[in-house]
Amino acid sequence: MDATSSLVVTANAPEDLITSNIEIWTSAIQTRSSAGRGSSKKLDLYGIKKLRELILELAVRGKLVPQDPNDEPATVLLKRITAEKAHLVNEKKLKKTKAQAAVSDNEVCVSLPQNWEWVRFGDIAQHNSGKTLDKGRNSGIARPYLTTSNLYWGRFELDSVREMLIKDEELDKCSATKGDLLICEGGDAGRAAVWNREHDVCFQNHIHRARFFGAISPYYMFRVFEKLSATGEIDQYRKGVGISNMSGKALASVVLPLPPLAEQHRIVAKVDELMALCDQLEQQTEASIDVHATLVETLLATLTGSGDAAELEQNWTRIAAHFDTLFTTDHSIEQLKQTVLQLAFMGKLVPQDPSDEPAAVLLEKIAADKARLVKEKKIKKQKPLPPIGDDEKPFALPNGLGWARIGDVLSLQHGYAFKSKYFVEEATPYILTTPGNFHEVGGFRHRGNRTKYYDGPLNGEFFLEPGDLIIPMTEQAPGLLGSAAFIPKDKNVYLHNQRLGKLTTYSEAIAPEFVYWFFNCRFLRSELARTCTGTTVRHTSPAKVLEALIPVMSLSEQHRIVAKLDQLMTLCDQLKERLQQAQQTQLHLADALVEKAVG
Repeated sequence: MDATSSLVVTANAPEDLITSNIEIWTSAIQTRSSAGRGSSKKLDLYGIKKLRELILELAVRGKLVPQDPNDEPATVLLKRITAEKAHLVNEKKLKKTKAQAAVSDNEVCVSLPQNWEWVRFGDIAQHNSGKTLDKGRNSGIARPYLTTSNLYWGRFELDSVREMLIKDEELDKCSATKGDLLICEGGDAGRAAVWNREHDVCFQNHIHRARFFGAISPYYMFRVFEKLSATGEIDQYRKGVGISNMSGKALASVVLPLPPLAEQHRIVAKVDELMALCDQLEQQTEASIDVHATLVETLLATLTGSGDAAELEQNWTRIAAHFDTLFTTDHSIEQLKQTVLQLAFMGKLVPQDPSDEPAAVLLEKIAADKARLVKEKKIKKQKPLPPIGDDEKPFALPNGLGWARIGDVLSLQHGYAFKSKYFVEEATPYILTTPGNFHEVGGFRHRGNRTKYYDGPLNGEFFLEPGDLIIPMTEQAPGLLGSAAFIPKDKNVYLHNQRLGKLTTYSEAIAPEFVYWFFNCRFLRSELARTCTGTTVRHTSPAKVLEALIPVMSLSEQHRIVAKLDQLMTLCDQLKERLQQAQQTQLHLADALVEKAVG
């Protein structure tokens, strides 16, 4: 049976539309990356967002509240507006303007109820922009004025209102009074709110003030603009890339559905009521997500805090009994991964073998291999690292395991500062590897059209080989500073640039895969984040990486840990894939519900 067949749509009762499909609205959640450098992931309550859009869509189509045949039709309202405008022109209270072009059939895609009409904004409102700030030419009295930074969807933020010199005779043009609709001309062009305060306020030239003829409800018109923004229809009236703007002429040409006055007020009341329900759903869903995240973190903390194997098993049994209800979000699965890694390097993930050589013996082997490499002039002799104090050790390790500084067991090689003048857009076999190639924890990705190809002088010393272990030395995304990845085996030649470090073991007694997992555990990356520097771009240094601590254990235990981690991480990835499939189903259900409701 088609999943959409269970959807409940009752067009005449919008409350039923919410309550009968409550699980769909609140379960349709997706994870998005926020834009810009240092982007992070955040939850998008997609279902509730679609519900808000649906409410607005039904409102402006005449499907949210029932029509009353006794209402004065919009055609009569428009005739009264025409008479009102003519009277104001005769009284010289309004300039005569050219009538807007009639709304053509190809500008509208839906039919309206019988007593509604399609109109252009300029035919039903008198509108103008405010005063331009020019400190060298402005004169008058210093008065507070609104900018686009004070104007948000449906509200005003007045904590930081600026002042401008404005003359008394300019107030009529650049003051908003109670009931005026203010609309952004620039920035998020079309963003609007009704000025509902008792006192007047001035506004700048990047804001349009609209006063409606015929007692048209400004709150209804606000909801219309909100709908046009939600559906993207407002874009056809905007100009500019990045920072858009909407001129007075463009604003006047906006096509709007106009219901009878009485129905406008019924629509506003119903939309306000349903949006309040959406607010409640959103708050409850966010609170539920927060509680769930706290519960998962608390239960997983019992694993790393277990005193012995018996307590660890007991705590794990408690979690396993509720596995399907605990690990239902990307965040919870990532928390599980990090807990597994933490257990691995605390020596709690696999049993110790008393016949394994102790860490002290392993470190002696590594020191001998390192001395041999220095003697053979394959590496340079390094300055001894400071001894490890007991207060530096983050947790106790089982017998046979020990701590070392990363520089005692690994080398870290910086890359080369490749000249940007040799970067090309055309694909070449040579790709500059950057922190942007790191994806989540332990992942290496190709950057698509953001790939930096290189066509310049080359030195084989700065070629990265498949299987080389690299870490970003600058923070491209939160939490990924120092996160390790292996160079993939493909047709490309990856170049080692200065913002990356290449990790190399001094001895075969250290497994590269063990190092890979350790550099992707939260413990190490938190330590690097704590000691990194920079504000706009955070970065670490080889010295800080090499002075950090790493647990040392026998090669046999390293292999056991790597095998167990590979197994458990695969299970986590499968769990995440099933979760994403379930989330996609919920998103499709939300879309299908909207489609059914407006169809």
